[in-house]
Amino acid sequence: MTIKERLHQAVTNLEDDLRGLSDYIFANPELGHQEFKSSKAHIELLEKHGFTVEAPYAGFETAFRATFDSGQAGPTIAYLSEYDALPSIGHGCGHNMLGTVDTGAGIALSKVINEIGGRVVVLGTPAEETTGTKVDMANSGVFDDVDVAMCTHPSDENTMSGTSMAIHPIAFEFFGKPAHAAEAPDEGINALDAMINLFNSINSLRQEMRPSARVHGIITHGGDAANVIPDYTRAEFYVRALDTPYMNILSEKIINCAEAAALASGCTMKHKDFENIYKDMITNETLSQAYNKNAGELGIDMVPEKVGENGSIDMGDVSHVVPSIHSYYSITDGKRVIGHTPEFRDCTQTPFAYDMMLKVVETLARTGIDVIEQPQLLEAIKEEFHNR
Repeated sequence: MTIKERLHQAVTNLEDDLRGLSDYIFANPELGHQEFKSSKAHIELLEKHGFTVEAPYAGFETAFRATFDSGQAGPTIAYLSEYDALPSIGHGCGHNMLGTVDTGAGIALSKVINEIGGRVVVLGTPAEETTGTKVDMANSGVFDDVDVAMCTHPSDENTMSGTSMAIHPIAFEFFGKPAHAAEAPDEGINALDAMINLFNSINSLRQEMRPSARVHGIITHGGDAANVIPDYTRAEFYVRALDTPYMNILSEKIINCAEAAALASGCTMKHKDFENIYKDMITNETLSQAYNKNAGELGIDMVPEKVGENGSIDMGDVSHVVPSIHSYYSITDGKRVIGHTPEFRDCTQTPFAYDMMLKVVETLARTGIDVIEQPQLLEAIKEEFHNR
C-alpha cells in the first residue's frame, strides 16, 4: 500500500471526528475573538490525535498552534483553520466546515508523516471576518519556520487559488460646532456638511479610479437632532484594490478628499484604521498546481477564479511572507448560493458538503505529502516565491 493509499484510509477513519467537529461549531456559532468553544473543540481533537498544542497563541485568546513533528528532517507544512461566525446568521461563511477541513488535513497528514519526515502545523486563526489575526501572525514572525501554508474555503464552485483585494479600513471623524439650526445657523460649523462633501468627492474621484478598485462606506454617526447643527460625524470606509501599492495610492487620495471636505466646511478631521489592513493574495502557482492535480485525481474539477469577484482575505498577508494558496471548494452541489447568507450556512449540513469535506481534506494532505517527498517541488515553490 502506498503512502497516499494509507492517507486515504486515514481520512476515511476521520469522518466521524470531522463531521462531529463541523456540526458542533455549526451549532455553537461565535463571533471573532469570542470563539472559545470552537477553538477548544479544535484543540481537543488535535490533542486526541497526538498534536502538541500551544494556546492561547500569538497574543490571541482563541488562537492556537498545534504541531505534530516526525522527529526527522523535512519541511514544515501549515494548514490554517478559521472558525468565527457572522452576527445574526451564524456560520453564513461556512467557517465551521472551513476550520474542520484544514484541521482535518493536518491530522490526516500526521498519520503518515513519520514515514516521510517533516512537521505539520495547524494554526487556529480567529476573527477572519473582522480584525483578521493572520495579518498579526504574518507580521509577528509566526510563519518564519513554515515552508508552505495552505487554507481552503467553502464556496459554490471549486475555484483555484487566485488573487484577493488588498483592503484599507479607514474611519473618518469630522468635528464642528453646534448651533440652533433655525435660530442661529450661522453660528454653527456643520460636520454633516463635511461628511456629505467627503462622499461626493469620493464619487467624483471614481472616474479616475481603476475599474477593479472599490471604495464603499457608511455613516455611523450623522448627528443627533434635525434642529441642531451637527458638530460631530463619523464614517467607515473600505478602500480596496487588486494590489497593495495601488491601494496605498488610492487611500492617500481618499484621505485628501477628507482633508478638503474639512477645509471647505471649516471643520477639523481625524482618521484612523478601524481594522487591520490586508495585503493582496499572491498565489504560489507551483504549489497551486500541485493542489489542483491532487484535487483532479480525487474527482474535484478546479476552475479559475472569475475576474471581478474578488473579496479581501487576511490570507493575503500570509502569502507575502511564505508560499501560500487559498483555494475554494463547492458545498452547494452545482447550485449558485451566495456566501454570508442563511442558505449558504445550511449547505454545510448536507451529504454533498460532508463528501466534499473528506475529499478536500485528502487533497490538502496529499499536497503536503508531495511537498515533503519531492525536494524539487519545494525548491520550485520557494524559487517562485522569492522571484515574486
